[in-house]
Amino acid sequence: MPFPPKYRLAALLLAIAWAAGRDALAQPGAAALVDVSPVVQQEIAAGQTFVGTVMPLKKAIIGSAVDGRVIEFPMNEGDRVERGQTLAQLLTDTIQLECEAAEAELDLRKEELAELENGSRPEEIEQARARMIGAEARMNFMRARRTRAENLFNRNQAISEEERDEMVSAAIEAEQAYLETKEAYQLTVEGPRKEQIAQGRAQVAMQQATVDRLKDQISKHTIVSRFPGYVTAEHSEVGQWVKQGDPVAEVAELDEVEVTAYVVEQHVPFLRLGMPVRVEIPAIPNRTFEGQLTAIVPQADVQARTFPVKVRVKNETTDAGPLLKSGMYARVTLPTGNRQSALLVPKDALVLGGQQTMVYVVDGAGPDAKQGKVRPVPVQLGVASGRLMQVSGPLQPGQLVVVRGNERLRPGQDVQVKRVIPVGESAAGETFPQATNP
Repeated sequence: MPFPPKYRLAALLLAIAWAAGRDALAQPGAAALVDVSPVVQQEIAAGQTFVGTVMPLKKAIIGSAVDGRVIEFPMNEGDRVERGQTLAQLLTDTIQLECEAAEAELDLRKEELAELENGSRPEEIEQARARMIGAEARMNFMRARRTRAENLFNRNQAISEEERDEMVSAAIEAEQAYLETKEAYQLTVEGPRKEQIAQGRAQVAMQQATVDRLKDQISKHTIVSRFPGYVTAEHSEVGQWVKQGDPVAEVAELDEVEVTAYVVEQHVPFLRLGMPVRVEIPAIPNRTFEGQLTAIVPQADVQARTFPVKVRVKNETTDAGPLLKSGMYARVTLPTGNRQSALLVPKDALVLGGQQTMVYVVDGAGPDAKQGKVRPVPVQLGVASGRLMQVSGPLQPGQLVVVRGNERLRPGQDVQVKRVIPVGESAAGETFPQATNP
């Protein structure tokens, strides 16, 4: 079958590489074990490419919640920060002293409350009881003296009236002292009143609120990131005085990114949330990224009649930071046309990273033959359909393409087919429903 003109140069280069690889591999050796899957032909919606921009999943300007002087600013632009990591530290010496004093006062209030809740100690009860017994004994003694004095006065007035009144007064005083010690003993046994305990608990709660308020103020003097990401701008430095609400740093979350593209209104009805989307970044050649359509904003630009469409893509982190950076130019391929017949191969069959995306076709293998030679075939990518990818190139339905082991193959290499993976199943053995575009 003759190649279309746009594939002839790529096919010629691959044919030369195939011939060189065939000669190099002519020496005897074991054939490479590979898993294969057939090329299929299905009807899918026609795809169209739109211009997009890489945007962070989250982006926030972190400001100061209080007034203060910056004494530490440990982060620089481009640094990675985690959730809760310090961006800047404000001076807190004075408020720290206030907090320590409030905590000491709280400890005092707690100990006073514990003393009330624990009640009287056994030793205190015994002391009160001993005082009560002593007062009772004195009361009995004074009562006896009073009786004798009254008898002597009534019989023959052996004592004066003043002496009798003195004995009566002493007896009454001793009786009242006994009653007082008796009541004191009962109070000691019963312990503090519940109202006193409630007052003690209220004092502890009030002091705890004071400590919490001071600690909250101290925490607000530590400005932290609210989500993991990268510092994209600095708005302060050590020694600078910041006021409440002043910006300190800007943080962007790039572990996942959103590629925002603008789609004309006649193509929007073909889009569905959750559909897989292919994203290309011209600044990163020979790479394609797979994303998921997460949002179709229902508000168009009234002048351009285009709707913002957001595709979420998982980012990669390298030694130089995130691979996909905010503001990068992107191209997004979306299924936006009428259904048409197209060739599809599993995404695992695509070999990326070279000058031309390609797949390895196994020549000579079939339902009965388990051995053959691999041949590289250049392809152009279209839209995604579940675990499959639309391709255009010199392929035929039913041809077997390598889906596992293709990263180590060379043109013309002998291979042995270990397993033929049905359409809709991944190379890892997972089964997926065959997704089709609307």
